[in-house]
Order: sequence, then structure tokens, then C-alpha cells
Amino acid sequence: MVRIKICGLRRYEDVDYINELQVDYAGFVFAQSPRRIDLDLAKRLAARVNGRIKKVGVFVNERRDVIKKICGELGLDVLQFHGDEYPDDLLGYEVEVWKAVRVKDKASLTAVHEYRVDGILVDASAAGRYGGTGQSFDWNILNGMRLNVKLILAGGLNPDNVCLAIKKVKPYAVDVSSGVETGGYKDFEKMKRFVERVRNFERDAG
Repeated sequence: MVRIKICGLRRYEDVDYINELQVDYAGFVFAQSPRRIDLDLAKRLAARVNGRIKKVGVFVNERRDVIKKICGELGLDVLQFHGDEYPDDLLGYEVEVWKAVRVKDKASLTAVHEYRVDGILVDASAAGRYGGTGQSFDWNILNGMRLNVKLILAGGLNPDNVCLAIKKVKPYAVDVSSGVETGGYKDFEKMKRFVERVRNFERDAG
């Protein structure tokens, strides 16, 4: 079963939406982004998340002490690193760790095997941006890539292309943010369509 992560949650209603839709991962952004939230709001939102949904914190080049503080206070299940972190920077955490890789071409993937992590998240590459661009990339670049860890697909996913993405990439999980928004805010109907299409694809494929 392909898991679903909805990222960039920043309102109480966003959390209510994911609880109703029973997604697998809830993403909270602690990096420079229109969806960035502070620790106080994050704690209130995280407390509202259904216990069956895993909480993910997204960080870019953040200090270890800050990450551990946020992880502990929110009870995060996954740390997602989107910056220029070296492989050793991602060691020593007591929760699951995902490393994001910005994919431009085949060469972008050469370093993925250096990271001793639980998951590799592949996202579109955009100059001066660490992620959350809402842009997709050529999924054919991933052909032939072999990983012994979870592959999470991000970058420009939406209700209209997610089934094709799953068919081509066969990821462990799909990660969406702007693709289920209207005017910069989470849109329940778009989220519902996204989730339904992933779940229906799974049933039809099975």
C-alpha cells in the first residue's frame, strides 16, 4: 500500500482534514517557507493529530539541539532533512530519518547511498530553493535506481497526476503540499480527491 503524507499543515482545520481522511503522515515545516510554523503552534497542532498518523518534522540546515528539542516536545515520529546535511549529520537520532534529494538529472542521485537513513525523499530541483516548489521532475530519471530504504516521492504531485506517478515510480509513499491547496491554504476537497485516487489506484492495481 502506498502511504500518503500531507505536508505543510498550519491550521487546526488542516489537522482535522487529515484526521478525517486518515492519511499516514502529517508534515510540519520548521524551515523557511510560507508554511513554516513556530514551536508553540506546532505543539497545539501535533496534539490534535490522530494517534494513528505519524508526525513528520521538516528541517533545513538546522542545529541538532533545536531539532532534538522540537522532536521531543512534539513527539515526532520522523525527521525529514531538506538541506545540505552531510551523511554524519543525520546519525544519532532516536526516530526515523528521511533525507530529501533534489533531482535534476541522474547525477543528482549519486550521493543517495552515502546516507544511512530510513528513507530517501526525491523532490524537484529549483535554483535557490530547498523544496516545496510545487514543481514536478522527470520521473524517468529514477529508472534503475535501487534503494534498500523507503522511497518517498514529492514534487508537483496533485490529484490529477498522482496515479501516473505511482505507476511509474512505485514509491513507498507520496508527499503532497501545494498540490492540495487553493490560495495557499489546504483545500479539503482537493485533499479528499488526492487520497481517494491513491486508495482507489491501490485497490484497482491489487
